[in-house]
Amino acid sequence: MKKKIKKLDFCYENLLTKVIADSDHPKIKLAGLSVGPFKEGNEYEVHYWVAKELANSNIVHFSKEDLDATKLYKIQWRERNQVAGQISKLPEGFYPKLRRYLGKSKNELKLHPEKVREYNKAKDLAWDIVNSRLKKIVTLSSGPNQTDYILKKFTNEERFIYRELGQIINYWKEHILNIEEVN
Repeated sequence: MKKKIKKLDFCYENLLTKVIADSDHPKIKLAGLSVGPFKEGNEYEVHYWVAKELANSNIVHFSKEDLDATKLYKIQWRERNQVAGQISKLPEGFYPKLRRYLGKSKNELKLHPEKVREYNKAKDLAWDIVNSRLKKIVTLSSGPNQTDYILKKFTNEERFIYRELGQIINYWKEHILNIEEVN
């Protein structure tokens, strides 16, 4: 399972993401890839891993697509207020974004220890979302196969656990009352 999550995270790192140039900057040549030139204030799409390096070098910053406490709260509220048996659609790349948001928030505690309450609140919201969705996925995976409409609302990580749980539960159901094995 850890390998699957790492693979999905690798895929996320290679997705295109939007950034905004903080200053004019000439074209940058990387191994087999070139980015730029950048004009201050313009928006560009680059691979996430490239955007991260450019942001660390103060050349660009991420546009407002990333998670923040307000977006996390809205997602948690929406998930909690779903009709029984329903699951909401999460933003694209939700779990990788969530991991990065929590990691960034945790790192900020070193410079701003007063933000510990904010970090703990974000972590609590994240766990509430995960636990709420996991309960629904367990319920859905123990019933009949779900429609594409429901499956499209799952993230890639959730589709993986849904399939794995479904196989385990179906195997268990097939064998729990198998009286031939008793005799």
